[in-house]
Amino acid sequence: MSKTISGFSKLSKSKKIDWIVNTYFSNTEEAKRVLKQYWSSNEKLQQLHDEFIENTITNYYLPLGVAPNFLINNTLYTIPMAIEESSVVAAASKAAKFWLDRGGFKATVISTTKIGQVHFMYHGDFNTLQRFFKQVKPKLIEDAKPITKNMEARGGGIIDIELRDKTSDIKGYYQLHSSFETLDAMGANFINSCLEQFAETFKNEALAFDGFSENEQDIQIVMSILSNYVPNCLVRAEVSCKVEELKEDDLISGEDFAIKFVQAVNIAEIEPYRAVTHNKGIMNGIDAVVLATGNDFRAVEAGVHAYASRHGTYSSLSHAKIEDGIFTFWMEIPLALGTVGGLTGLHPLVKLALELLHKPSAKELMQIVAVAGLAQNFAALRSLTTTGIQQGHMKMHLMNILNQFDASDNEKILLTDHFKTNVVTHSAVVEALNKLRNGA
Repeated sequence: MSKTISGFSKLSKSKKIDWIVNTYFSNTEEAKRVLKQYWSSNEKLQQLHDEFIENTITNYYLPLGVAPNFLINNTLYTIPMAIEESSVVAAASKAAKFWLDRGGFKATVISTTKIGQVHFMYHGDFNTLQRFFKQVKPKLIEDAKPITKNMEARGGGIIDIELRDKTSDIKGYYQLHSSFETLDAMGANFINSCLEQFAETFKNEALAFDGFSENEQDIQIVMSILSNYVPNCLVRAEVSCKVEELKEDDLISGEDFAIKFVQAVNIAEIEPYRAVTHNKGIMNGIDAVVLATGNDFRAVEAGVHAYASRHGTYSSLSHAKIEDGIFTFWMEIPLALGTVGGLTGLHPLVKLALELLHKPSAKELMQIVAVAGLAQNFAALRSLTTTGIQQGHMKMHLMNILNQFDASDNEKILLTDHFKTNVVTHSAVVEALNKLRNGA
C-alpha cells in the first residue's frame, strides 16, 4: 500500500529508489534493474542529468533521429528530431526530399517581441492611476537597468510598458503589459526578473505619489510573470511550385493533388475537430526539433494552440492556395525560442544538435522549427489525400509491434519482407508472427 514520506528530497538517489521500489513494486530487484540500466556509465554526465531536475532516479530516453535534405532559404540542413512516434522522422525526410527539387522551403521571421505582465488590483480613480503611470514609467525602466544592462548591450531589452484596464472583466484588475526583445535567449528568467522589479518599483512609488488618496496608494500586486502567448513573435514558412510539378507518380495528377490538398486545408480551417488533429501533425515536427534543441516544448505548444484560437474558433495553423497555376502552402506560427541559456549550454546532445544546425541564432532556429512543422503537415496531408495515412504509418509501426512480441532478428527480416506487399495491422502482424513460429 502507498504511504507518505517526509524528507524524500534529502535522501540520496539510491535511498529514493529503495523507498520507491519497496513501496510500489512487487518485484523490487527487477524494478531496480530497469531504473539503473538507464544510468550513464559516465559519472560526470550522470551527475549533470541528475541535477537538471529534482528527485532524479534515472534517465528517460527518447530516440534522437535526423531528417536530411532540408533546403531552407537556399541552405541545406539536416534537422535533429527527438520523438518516440513512428513515421514522424520518415515523413519529414520525405517531405524535405520532395521540396528539395522544387526550390526548397522559404522562411522569414516577422517579429520577435515577447510579453510579460504585472497583474495588480486598484480600486481608485482610473484617471489618477493613469497620471501616476505616466510619471512612474521612466522610473520602472530605470530601476530595471541592472537587469537589462547586458541585454541592452547586445541590442535587446525592454521595448515598452503599457497600463491596461481590465476592470470590465474583473473589478479592480489592471496590468502593466510589457514587451521585450531577448535576442538569442529564450528570456524567461530575464523577463520575470524585470517584471518583479517593475512590481516593486510600482508599489513603492505609489506610496509616495501625492495624487493618490490614502486608500488608492494600496496597490495590490497579484503576480508578475511572462506570457507564453507570443502572437508578436512570429515566423512564416512556405513552399510553392507550379501545379504540374506536384505530380510525383501515376496515382494522381498534379492538378488533382493540388485541388484535394487545398480542400483538406480548407476543411481544417473551418472544422475544429479536424483542425486539432491537423495541428497536432504540425506539432509532431515542431516539438521534436524544439526538444532536440533544448527549448521549452510545453511553452511552444501552449502558445501555438492559443494562436490557433485567436479569432474565437480553433482553426488550422497552415494554409494553401492555387493561384495563376502556382500551388502555395504556408504557415505563420508564434515561436519563442533560444539558442543560449537553459539546456542549450548544458546538455551534450543539445549542443550537438545546435552544431548540426550550423549553430543558428534564435531567428534562424525559429525558421528551421517552423519549416519542420510545415514539412510534417505537408507529408501528412499528402498521405491523407492520396494513399491514406495508415499505409505509411503502420509500415513504420511494424517494428514496434514486432518488438512488443520479442521477435528475433530473423523473424523481423521475414515479416518486414512479408508486409511489403500486405496491409499492416496489429492483428495481421500478430497472426503472421504466430504462423511463422508455428511453422505454418
